[in-house]
Amino acid sequence: LKILRRYLKQYWPGLLAVGVFQLAQSLASLYLPSLNADIVDNGIAKGDIPYIFNVGAVMLGITLVQIACAITAVYFGAKVAMSLGRDLRSGIFHTVSEFSEREVSQFGAPSLITRTTNDVQQVQMVVLMSLTLFVSAPMLAIGGVIMALQQDVGLSWLMAVSIPILLIAVGLIMVRMVPLFRLMQKRIDRVNLVLREQLTGIRVIRAFVRESHETDRFAVANAELTQTAISAGRLFALMFPT
Repeated sequence: LKILRRYLKQYWPGLLAVGVFQLAQSLASLYLPSLNADIVDNGIAKGDIPYIFNVGAVMLGITLVQIACAITAVYFGAKVAMSLGRDLRSGIFHTVSEFSEREVSQFGAPSLITRTTNDVQQVQMVVLMSLTLFVSAPMLAIGGVIMALQQDVGLSWLMAVSIPILLIAVGLIMVRMVPLFRLMQKRIDRVNLVLREQLTGIRVIRAFVRESHETDRFAVANAELTQTAISAGRLFALMFPT
């Protein structure tokens, strides 16, 4: 959070734009079901074809506005996230370039390479997902509850049951997912370490005919990373259906 506050504060116009367009998109999403219900109650039930076409045209117009707002929000969100990544990579690079040899050895060159490349990309994706999904999610959740209560208060017990179950299910997935992502970072470091050692000592490896041994080393590190990534991906795939 400290890093995000430091690097994102200069991009407040883009963040404001994301908030405005996400709000407009969320309002449009919440209004469409009401129009759909209106068509059923006042158009289909009464056999009023012109009314169905008129309200349908309004729905189409709102949908186009929603699409435009969604595209614009993602555009500004991506621009802010990529700008953050650029500044963060630059900051890490200049910090690492001032390290002493002892500090570089303490952190390890493969780990520093991972911090500058893969880790920054992870931060970029977190910011992008937050600006595109997690900003609109609370708006849709709060607005959805209000709209549902307006339709039928008696059925509100369904939300009282389903929302806690949803939160518990997502929490259980996150509890298992976070350690896997941390382990994946360590195994990315391991792959970088093995690859860097092989590239640095390629002449020695060939001179002592150690190609097969180094191939096996890389295969083990690669397989461990792949397995961890697959496990994390399976849990992540459960998130949206849940």
